[in-house]
Amino acid sequence: MAGAKETPRQKMVGMMYLVLLAMLALNVSSAILLKFQFLDESLREVNNKTRNENAGIISNIRAAVTEAGDRPNDQRVLQNAQAIRQRTSEMVDYIRNVREALVEKTGGKNEENHYVNPEANDIVGITMIGGQKNGAAYELKNKLDDYTKFLRQFNPSVPASIALTGKEDPVAKNDPNQRNKDFAELNFEETPLVAALAVLSQKESEVLKYESDALQKLAASVGADIIKFEKIFAMARAESKTVAAGTKYKADMFIAASSDAVTPKMSFQGKPVKVVNGMGQVEFVASASNYDADGNSKQTWKGQVTINQNGRDTTFMLTEEYVVAKPVIQVQSAAVQALYFQCANQLNIQVPALGAVYDPSFSANGGTAVKGSKKGEVTIIPNAKEVKINVSSGGNAIGSETFNVRPIPKPEIVAFVNGKPVDAKRGVPAQSFRAVELRAIPDEGFSQALPNEARYRVTKWRAYLVRNNQPVDQAEFSTPTANLTNFAAKANKGDRVLMEVLDVKRLNYQGNAVDVNVGQPNFTVPLN
Repeated sequence: MAGAKETPRQKMVGMMYLVLLAMLALNVSSAILLKFQFLDESLREVNNKTRNENAGIISNIRAAVTEAGDRPNDQRVLQNAQAIRQRTSEMVDYIRNVREALVEKTGGKNEENHYVNPEANDIVGITMIGGQKNGAAYELKNKLDDYTKFLRQFNPSVPASIALTGKEDPVAKNDPNQRNKDFAELNFEETPLVAALAVLSQKESEVLKYESDALQKLAASVGADIIKFEKIFAMARAESKTVAAGTKYKADMFIAASSDAVTPKMSFQGKPVKVVNGMGQVEFVASASNYDADGNSKQTWKGQVTINQNGRDTTFMLTEEYVVAKPVIQVQSAAVQALYFQCANQLNIQVPALGAVYDPSFSANGGTAVKGSKKGEVTIIPNAKEVKINVSSGGNAIGSETFNVRPIPKPEIVAFVNGKPVDAKRGVPAQSFRAVELRAIPDEGFSQALPNEARYRVTKWRAYLVRNNQPVDQAEFSTPTANLTNFAAKANKGDRVLMEVLDVKRLNYQGNAVDVNVGQPNFTVPLN
C-alpha cells in the first residue's frame, strides 16, 4: 500500500484493505458476509475505472511521442509503457480467472445475483491453500512477486512484493495468531467466499495502482502528463502591495493556467521556493533604506518559474513591484520631551503600522532599557546626557528615537511648626514652639512625571536656640519631625531658633535611598 503521492481513489482503496483485514478477524455472520460482498463490489468498480484510466495514459504517451517527432528515446518509452500495459492485463486476467473458478466451485450465483454459498470456507481453503500447500494462492503469490519485480525496473518505488506474509503485513505482524502465516494462509484460511473475493479484488487494485504509477513516470519523461495550453504566463499575487518595514511581505507566484498535471519549479531571487497546489510561496522580511516625502519606498523582487513541456524545460521570468512604508514610532510618556537622569522613565512605544505582528524589543545607547510586561512598555534608566532608544520587532530593526536627559530638580525644604508653615517675618510665639517638621517637597513637574522617583525625606538636621547671637541650647535629629518643648521652656521673647538641614534622601524606583545634594539650607525663626 506504499506510494509517495496517492490519488483520493487510491487512498480509498487502501482504507478498504484495512477494513477488509479487520473484518476477517471477526466472527462471520450474515451481516458481515453482506459487507464483504459490498466491499468486493466497490473494489471491482474502482478497478474497472482505474484500468480504463491507465489505458488513457498509454494513449497520451503515444500522442506525445508522435507530436515530438517519434524520437528514438520517446519510442522506447512508448514500448515500455505498452509492455507494462500488456503485463498488467495478463496479471489482472489471471486474478479474475482465479476469482471465477472460486465462484464456480461454490455454486455460482442465483437469479437474484447473490452467491449461492457466500460462506464456503472449506472450498476456499481447498482451492486456495490445498492439502499440501499447493493451492492457487501460492501460484498467485509467485505471479504477483514476478509482476512487481518487472515493474521495479521502470519505477524503483514499487515494493518488492504485494503478496505479503504475516510477518511482512503491517497489520498481521502485531497479531500472534497471524504473524506466522504465509500469504495463502493469511488471506484464505477459514475465509468465506465473499471475503476471499474481496481479497482478490484488493490485490487487483494494487496491481493497477502500481501500473498507474509506472505509466505516469514514463508519461512525465515525454511530457504526456502535461495539459497543453494556448498561453502560459507567470503571475504573482501579493497579499498587499504596501507593507511596513519589519513585517513580512507575502505573495503567491504561479502559472496562470496551472493544473494538477503541471509540476513547476519556482525560485525567488535565485533560491528555490516551496510550491503548493501549483503556486510558489514567496515570503521575506520587507526592508528599505530610502523613503520618499510620504514615507514610502518602491522595491522589486524577481522570480523564475520553470515547467517541462514535452520533455523540454521552459523558464518564465517575472518582476514584481511592492511598496515599503516607513513605520512611525509613537512614544507615550508623561516625560516624553526629556528623560530624568538615573530614574526609571516608563515609556509606551508603539508602531501602529505593524498591527498585531508587532513584537517589540528595545535597547538604549546612554542608558539601560528594561522591557515591560505589556507589549510596547519599556523602562529607560539614563546614565548620560542623551539617550538613543532602538526599537526592533521580531528581531528586525524598526528605527530609533533620541531623548535629552535632564537632571533631577532639587526639592524645596519647608519648615512647619505645629502643622503650619513657618512665617519668617511674623515669627512664632516662644511658648508655642514645640512640634517641628522639615519637609522636602519635590518639584511639581518631576512629581507628576515620575511619582515613584519623587519621594524625599529629611534624614538629618540640627536646631539651635539663640539669644543675643549666643546659643542657649541645641539638638540634632534623624527624623523629619521633632518635639522642641525644652526649647520652648527656655525661650524668651526676642530669641531665635536656627534650623540647619544636614542630609536629605530620595527613594528611587527600586526602593533604595539615594543621597540628594541640597546644600545646607537653614531657617531662622524669630520667637515673640
